[in-house]
Amino acid sequence: MKKLRINMLSSATSVSGQGVGSAYMEQVALVKENEDLFEVTENKRGDKFDIVHVHTVDPKYRIKMNKKHINVIYVHFIPTTLDGSIRLPKLAFKIFKKYVISTYKKADEIVVVNPCFKKPLMELGIAEDKITYIPNYVSKEQFHPLEKDEIVKIKEKYGIPQDKFVVMGCGQVQTRKGVLDYIEVAKKMPDVQFVWAGGFSFGAITDGYEELKKIMENPPINVKFLGIVPRDQMNDIFNACDVLFMPSFSELFPMSILEAVNSSKPVVLRDLELYEDILFKKYEKGTNVDEWVEIFRKLIEDKKYYSKAQKNSKYISEFYSKENVNKLWREYYPRVYNKYINNSKKKLQK
Repeated sequence: MKKLRINMLSSATSVSGQGVGSAYMEQVALVKENEDLFEVTENKRGDKFDIVHVHTVDPKYRIKMNKKHINVIYVHFIPTTLDGSIRLPKLAFKIFKKYVISTYKKADEIVVVNPCFKKPLMELGIAEDKITYIPNYVSKEQFHPLEKDEIVKIKEKYGIPQDKFVVMGCGQVQTRKGVLDYIEVAKKMPDVQFVWAGGFSFGAITDGYEELKKIMENPPINVKFLGIVPRDQMNDIFNACDVLFMPSFSELFPMSILEAVNSSKPVVLRDLELYEDILFKKYEKGTNVDEWVEIFRKLIEDKKYYSKAQKNSKYISEFYSKENVNKLWREYYPRVYNKYINNSKKKLQK
């Protein structure tokens, strides 16, 4: 079989601090390694491609989805997950949601990063046989445990106490991420250091901007907001902390979870259905502030409990290994190409 020409279209890296940007970089780098099967370009003009893989729903990419090639779109969110993320006038928000749905429907094939989003997409009228689940992946070369002496220096750099248990929060500062609950947990645990890596990637249109901005400017004494941290420095932050805490109200497949487990850190989450099929119950979960405080106390005081939580993270890390996810992409692109090659509606070049 000839090499498939795949053009990746994305603006995800234009806004710092987004998980979608991290997912894009990892996926493209992984697919590019398969030089025996694929010839990969990024944001290239023209139509001389077998597959155009759209990673973000920009209008400039939507118009490039045509009958001259197979159009694959990555679904990193569905309309309901936008609630609590950005704040727009009701009419504008309604129009944007409709635009997102119509863009997904225009694609020939859809890739979801979480199997629980198949059903909502089918309810929107998208055929099940057009939806494929392929999880995110994080490189162990970029995210991995560091030596103790390196961690000491990192903590000095960021002003993180050497002798305290450190709870890390991660992601855009917005209502959907559960930042308010994160702060309430911190208030109940004054002896523990809380560190949040992330900021307002979308500025003033972020949901809850005014309230959250006040908190960032005057946080509890044991909370440190680091702002948006460049991705090439995030491994340092994970290693400087003892646990990742994500009290998000909704997610798809957070890259930060994969980054944390690669760094051998336990993960504490809100009890959400969407995690069940992708994390195999290998995480600590709670539904409210008091339950999370209890979990952190146990992680601090019970070494066996903490060790077990680390082993659970290792399990997740090994399941989402480079080798496993790469096999899925090596199968996926040839399969969808062969599916459409003899379709008279497509002007594909054999």
